[in-house]
Amino acid sequence: MINDVVIAGGGPNGLMLACELGLAGVRSTVLEELPGARAESRANGLVGQVIQMIDRRGLYERITGSAEPPAPQPAYVFGAMFLDLTGLEDNHLYMLPVPQARLVELLAEQAVELGVEIRRGHRLTDVSQDAESVTAVVEGPEGRYEISSRYLVGADGAHSQTRKRSGIGFPGVTTDTMVERTVNAVLPPEWIDTETRTVTIPGYGPIPLMLHHRSESGMFAYAPIPGRPPLVATFEHGIPEDTETPLTMQEMEQSIQRVLGVELTLTPPPGDGPFLMRRRIGTSTRIADRFRDRRVLLLGDSAHVHSSIGGPGLNLGLQDTVNLGWKLAAVVRGEVGEDLLDTYEAERRPAADRVVMHTQAQSALSAPGPEVTALRVIFGEMLTDPRNVARVADTIAGADIRYEAGEHPLVGVFAPDIDLYTDSGQVRLAQLTRDARPLLLDLTEDGLTVEGPWKHVRAKAEGAPATALLLRPDTHVAWATSAERPDAEEIRALRETAERWFGLGRGEG
Repeated sequence: MINDVVIAGGGPNGLMLACELGLAGVRSTVLEELPGARAESRANGLVGQVIQMIDRRGLYERITGSAEPPAPQPAYVFGAMFLDLTGLEDNHLYMLPVPQARLVELLAEQAVELGVEIRRGHRLTDVSQDAESVTAVVEGPEGRYEISSRYLVGADGAHSQTRKRSGIGFPGVTTDTMVERTVNAVLPPEWIDTETRTVTIPGYGPIPLMLHHRSESGMFAYAPIPGRPPLVATFEHGIPEDTETPLTMQEMEQSIQRVLGVELTLTPPPGDGPFLMRRRIGTSTRIADRFRDRRVLLLGDSAHVHSSIGGPGLNLGLQDTVNLGWKLAAVVRGEVGEDLLDTYEAERRPAADRVVMHTQAQSALSAPGPEVTALRVIFGEMLTDPRNVARVADTIAGADIRYEAGEHPLVGVFAPDIDLYTDSGQVRLAQLTRDARPLLLDLTEDGLTVEGPWKHVRAKAEGAPATALLLRPDTHVAWATSAERPDAEEIRALRETAERWFGLGRGEG
């Protein structure tokens, strides 16, 4: 038996892809090397436009337990430099503190609800393919076996066996000049000001919570994450002589003294743990030669790795999955040709290039040394201009990516949030996109009578940027018009666009 899709990797990206395929009616099998939940959470939240995307799948409400829509951040940092976002007319920078372990748990629950099979303790060891299928060799709890599928997606991380066994190169550089130390530890509550969201270190001064703070010697961060033990982190240049001995609290305190110039006694969190004590050396910046090799596709860290500064990893990876999911489902269902899969790399590689660029820029801005301090002074002066702040914020959020140009300025962009009024009452755009189907949003006065492979929603909206929009399942705009009564040429363009992306078929009225 040949499966439709096998996904190597049961982290956030692999599970999100499985959910996207499930929403489109395509069942998948997820192979996860770990037998159970990972004890160490690799990320502590989501940053960027991906939060709007998961809201459009209903996942934001599932994570937060609230029906309230996400709100953009009033402030953030770039290269450990403060960004005041309160004056921006369009702020696309969102933040959602959620431990990666909890995100994986919720995505796994949804995936199972959608009929996904998750095989834990199953490790992919080899890959082969022919014109009809791709075969993965797997080591499982009961021994070695093979599983064949029409497509195999590698979501198995930076050391991806899917990528390696498929012969896909991973060019780039690895540097070993930076040491990141992170521990779970508690600072005295009287040091913390919840109104200004700062922690005041005696002998040093106030430092923003949850954000990187640079000194001439390195960076420091304190993150009191709700529902979890607080995190204390330092970043320093220069490799310690002993890299084999596990990190201790004493070593962490010595690192803080070098970075901030003050002595600080760390208190372990209450409870039994286990608590994080991690030392990471070096960072890699790499992008795969290609994101697709015939029936094998890569996403997330399997396709690209970069510095974690600014927290862009899951923003990039999860948006890879939403871009690929509906395309792969359409090909599996036979609605479109395989060449649609080539648009995945065409659209997502530029996004990876942008993340590599801005994380490298942030690393340069946060490095020690007086010449970097001088650079930060000039850069800080530039950030007094709201236009520059908006551009930097859009870059961090991933909102500076436009997939393609079209006659209408909205074509190719992530659809803006619109408050809509239908015959059934007021509704948010995010509430119309949870089924991951193409959506024809019809705001024209008389209504469009054209039929196609979409869900057709008639509505009214004040100040809408168009009178009709065709949204892809990833909620990027495929077609748009500002005409109250689109002419025959525009309707023909609508049909051609729909056929190009979704194939032929009838939609719902």
